[in-house]
Amino acid sequence: MSFTDALKRSLGFEESESANGDDGPGISDMLKGIVNPSNNQNMQQNNQQQYRPNPQNVQSQNRHRTSNPQPAYDDFVITPEQTYYEIALIRPKTIDDINYVVDQVIEEKNPVILDLSFLEKESEPNFKLAGDKIKQMRERYGAQALLLSRTEDKNLIIVSPKKVKIVIKG
Repeated sequence: MSFTDALKRSLGFEESESANGDDGPGISDMLKGIVNPSNNQNMQQNNQQQYRPNPQNVQSQNRHRTSNPQPAYDDFVITPEQTYYEIALIRPKTIDDINYVVDQVIEEKNPVILDLSFLEKESEPNFKLAGDKIKQMRERYGAQALLLSRTEDKNLIIVSPKKVKIVIKG
């Protein structure tokens, strides 16, 4: 009994299993690859070419698959381009803070919640400039801006890029 036969038997592989089956390379081929590393690279290249899925077969399999029908929804489902969105709460105090908000919405495609209460109380020109920038983002880039809360202490607005839809319900 050779080393490979003893190893196959200890791992629970039957002698009838061979490398010529449809399941990929057999245990003896893998063991030969370990023993002879130069042959291992050639074997990996052959296996990659041999076991590539045929696009025609995949399409035909997908056509016949009816066990998982797509669920029907009354509302539409949004699938974002990004895996996640950072929604920052920013209390702008200067023009630079307002420009940062514009960059986040337009360039980074992240929604931002603004608290404009400080600008409203402390700097009327900057408050007007912030309103003008939000208006320009809406007109030029299709951004959405919704008032979330307006109290004595807070003036919260959410500004989102065009690709992030905000839905008002209720």
